[in-house]
Amino acid sequence: MSSIRPKLLIVEDDPGLQAQLKWAYEDFDVLIAGDRQSAITLLRAEEPPVVTLDLGLPPDPDGVTEGFALLDEIMAIKPDTKVIVASGHGARESALRAIQRGAYDFYAKPVDIDAIGLIVRRALHVWKLELENRLLAIRAPDNHRVLGRLLTASPEMVKVARTIERVANTNVSVMLLGASGTGKELLARGLHDASPRAKGAFVAINCAAIPENLLESELFGHEKGAFTGAVKTTEGKIEQASGGTLFLDEVGDIPLQLQVKLLRFLQERTIERIGGRRSIDVDTRIVCATHQNLDAMIADARFREDLYYRLAEIVVRIPALAERTGDAVLLARAFLSRFAAEMNPAVRGFAPDALTAIDAWGWPGNVRELENRVKRAVIMADGKLVTAADLDLAEPVAADDQTLNLKSAREATDRRMIRHALARSEGNISGTARLLGISRPTLYDLLKQYDLQH
Repeated sequence: MSSIRPKLLIVEDDPGLQAQLKWAYEDFDVLIAGDRQSAITLLRAEEPPVVTLDLGLPPDPDGVTEGFALLDEIMAIKPDTKVIVASGHGARESALRAIQRGAYDFYAKPVDIDAIGLIVRRALHVWKLELENRLLAIRAPDNHRVLGRLLTASPEMVKVARTIERVANTNVSVMLLGASGTGKELLARGLHDASPRAKGAFVAINCAAIPENLLESELFGHEKGAFTGAVKTTEGKIEQASGGTLFLDEVGDIPLQLQVKLLRFLQERTIERIGGRRSIDVDTRIVCATHQNLDAMIADARFREDLYYRLAEIVVRIPALAERTGDAVLLARAFLSRFAAEMNPAVRGFAPDALTAIDAWGWPGNVRELENRVKRAVIMADGKLVTAADLDLAEPVAADDQTLNLKSAREATDRRMIRHALARSEGNISGTARLLGISRPTLYDLLKQYDLQH
């Protein structure tokens, strides 16, 4: 067992009290600072988990301005530090101000060594728990990663990932169908990375974002002088992806005339650049995606049926985020961890009302909407926890249930609550049972009854 003692920084300008406090904590490595500058120096160098802070510091030993200035600096530099504030100056008002500004606890002078000792040790215990939770939060998402990149705990998305893994080793064309923001490009990249083409290029193009008169050149390339402005020969995306994978996003937006040329490539595996006269052999796998109803487009003669069957040798339907029970919270935590590290380190997690709102929201914009809301909330949050208000999520409105069958409604509710609890507890059975207020054997029975993965 490690014999390293935890560090405790005591910020106190009274030499007598310094000595008294130093010898009161034999189980700590005690550091002493008598002013703000030396305290900050020790904080940066030693990173103590717990600090006791006397608000009356020089040059304002009879006031609290210097002490509060130091508290603010500590919270800015190391917001996870547990600061226990001591003062004899307006104890109640100072206590409220200190807690509002991030202090862990407060005690009034004169100092009771035993009482402050309990507070210090409790603060260290809380700090250790929070550290453990942060480490778990960093590691836990890896337990839910599929295809190397995709983060999910949803059986629906795990099934999608397994389908993609099975077809990755083949050369069939794959069509991903799903609403905007569901992660179609992420899945396409996962397919590429899991395939024998992983060392080749992954090239993505959004067919809806490029004007029709430029899309042909983007896909097939052009020869020098083929049109005004073609000052050099340029490879198209299909050619650039030779030996790898081309991802055609929003393939439903390809104009009919260009669909004919794309069909010829898929049949013959050769292309001709615009202005070119020779065929070029190209070994490119096609993965495409769209949120449009291609069946309706085929019926309206806006999309070629023969092209559809060439592109859709394997069709994978991606569920919306609202259909991926538990994923919203799992993804939200991952986004918060990333954005907090980049933009607002004081933010530690979600308040209970935020988690409830995330669970209940319909997410019409899917994962993209969730990511944007969490990013904005992290930037705008005033406290350590992101609230539902920070996420700008209104109270959910209960949808009219079309079924009046109590058994079906109860089963659907059970499934939803179990999946939410599994997501909240990162798949831990004991934690899930505790959240649901049931025993572990009962939870195991329900998991088996409803055929739920965990």
